[in-house]
Amino acid sequence: MQITTYGLDLAKRVMQLHWVDMETGEIHRKQMKRRALLEFFANRQPGIVAMEACGSAHYWGRELRKLGHEVRLVAAQFVRPFVKTNKNDAADAAAIWETVQRPDMRFVAVKSEEQQSVLSLHRIREQLIKVRTMQVNQIRGLLYEFGADLPQGRQKGLKEVPDALADLEESLSPMFLDTVRQQLKRLEQMDKDIADIEKRLTLWKKNQEAVTRLMAIPGVGLLTATAIIATVGDMKSFRSGREFAAFLGLVPRQSGTGGKVRLLGISKRGDSYLRKLLTHGARAVVNFQIKNRNPWMDKLLCRRPHNVVVVAQANKMARTIWALLVKNTEYVASHTINAASIS
Repeated sequence: MQITTYGLDLAKRVMQLHWVDMETGEIHRKQMKRRALLEFFANRQPGIVAMEACGSAHYWGRELRKLGHEVRLVAAQFVRPFVKTNKNDAADAAAIWETVQRPDMRFVAVKSEEQQSVLSLHRIREQLIKVRTMQVNQIRGLLYEFGADLPQGRQKGLKEVPDALADLEESLSPMFLDTVRQQLKRLEQMDKDIADIEKRLTLWKKNQEAVTRLMAIPGVGLLTATAIIATVGDMKSFRSGREFAAFLGLVPRQSGTGGKVRLLGISKRGDSYLRKLLTHGARAVVNFQIKNRNPWMDKLLCRRPHNVVVVAQANKMARTIWALLVKNTEYVASHTINAASIS
């Protein structure tokens, strides 16, 4: 039985479909409104529906799966080379249909509602931290214009703000003082909001045995473990630990010809948020874990730059995470580390 493959170009209101009739070879192009999309596929035989992994793609993927269709999400960067001539909705749908036919194409796993909810908490927390940092830097800069020299660091700097305002109370206008105090209250509310999100992630962790196992890895905390579980879902979609590290952009870029390959810096492809979390965790391991540290890391620090060692440790953590989730095992420190701690 031949299965029909559909190329679906998503949009907010108007969707574009492209498919080929398997019996006649006729090419079909159809434009439809958002509300008519599910009705159309509900009346079709189960087939393969390909979409770009863009906004609302996971929602439509879940809905189409309920109707019995197989959903394949493709990264937009893989679709772009197949767009012919001018770019429009019809050309995009045809390019998606063409892309999904490639035998070696890689696909994005459809996320569940729970996964998307957890990732949404991470996104909101990340934005709150950015806004909080901007607010603190603005207050520091504005008070500096009036002669206040606040210490470096968010907590230390904010602790000195009330004393600085008291010293400058006679020289500053009441409207500016009231505005700064109002901003300080807003910062306190941001701290509370960030703490509340972390509490919700902690409660979610209690029902996720895999998160607890990942947090046993040095350098992997609550944020990293929950973000990985919510982003990846089934780790078996990656064939190896190196493929997972490549997904995070933690492997070298390659440039070569004629059989000679040069390794460059890390690719920085894939999920930048996960890469950042793993890199910060690896930096903490390299900088602060002196006792029970792997001798491999000390040897590497003697011959390579510090940041290179940090990325190498992040790569190693990614491979360890893959192994724990695929093999469903607990983290156990290597025999080398145990021997070093005993001696």
